[in-house]
Amino acid sequence: MNAPDGKLVDRLRTIFDEGHGVELPDLLTDKQFAGRDPRPAAVLIPVTDRAEPGAILTQRPLDMRSHPGQVAFPGGKLDAGEDAVEAALREAHEELALDPSLVRVIGATDRYHTGTGFDVTPVLGVIPPDLPLVPNPGEVESWFEVPLSVLFDRSNYTENSTMWKGAERRYYEMHWEGYRIWGVTAAIIFNLSRRLDITESFGG
Repeated sequence: MNAPDGKLVDRLRTIFDEGHGVELPDLLTDKQFAGRDPRPAAVLIPVTDRAEPGAILTQRPLDMRSHPGQVAFPGGKLDAGEDAVEAALREAHEELALDPSLVRVIGATDRYHTGTGFDVTPVLGVIPPDLPLVPNPGEVESWFEVPLSVLFDRSNYTENSTMWKGAERRYYEMHWEGYRIWGVTAAIIFNLSRRLDITESFGG
């Protein structure tokens, strides 16, 4: 089995390049809540190469010390000497046994500063459909796939706000088959949806 290299890859590359060739104001960020020296991190947004493409997300174990039960893309901190793409692929392999050689990398999108002190680079990639992904029980409770036409349709999200670290924090959330997609993960999706005209491109 090889990494995808067909119509979906070509379409995503074209839309990705066009979408990142313009200035976009007011991208979501939690930078105002972060410290001065955020730690570099990366996540992989794995898109399945199927007639109706979807993205793979994970749910963290409920007994984890930090962010228990939260939905996220596979990812984590950069190791010494790594770039964002290398870290995203390594983390996806560690969390889901996703073979890095099966990921066709499209590119890195807008970095997201989290309020917990991370500077996250999301990496978009395309993977074969229906891979036998195996969640690492120490890091992943479960994984699931959401159609891009649903995930990147901003009308499916609700905007909420809460007081955090002495200031109002706005955030978005969406529910999908019992999973709550919100916070940093929803913000990364929201920002990328402004770069990619996904709903029109894949909504059929």
